[in-house]
Amino acid sequence: MCLAIPGRLESVEPADPFPVGTADFGGVRKQVCLAFVPEAAVGDYVLVHVGFAIGVIDEQEALRTLTVLRAMGDVIETELAGGPS
Repeated sequence: MCLAIPGRLESVEPADPFPVGTADFGGVRKQVCLAFVPEAAVGDYVLVHVGFAIGVIDEQEALRTLTVLRAMGDVIETELAGGPS
């Protein structure tokens, strides 16, 4: 299974051979390759898989996805800690 995580672009820089940007994933910032989404601009939400932005999505969808991912993380942490089942 593959998972792409939405991140908000904080910067976009031309690079050779492909543009790169810095995306914020809820406080974690990572550099991402923008080769597949050269139209992405600062402030856009991009779906990132293994360091490559593979699509631009609207803010509402990005925030909805991040909410689901956080909830999944809470469930996994509870299970690993031996919490209620």
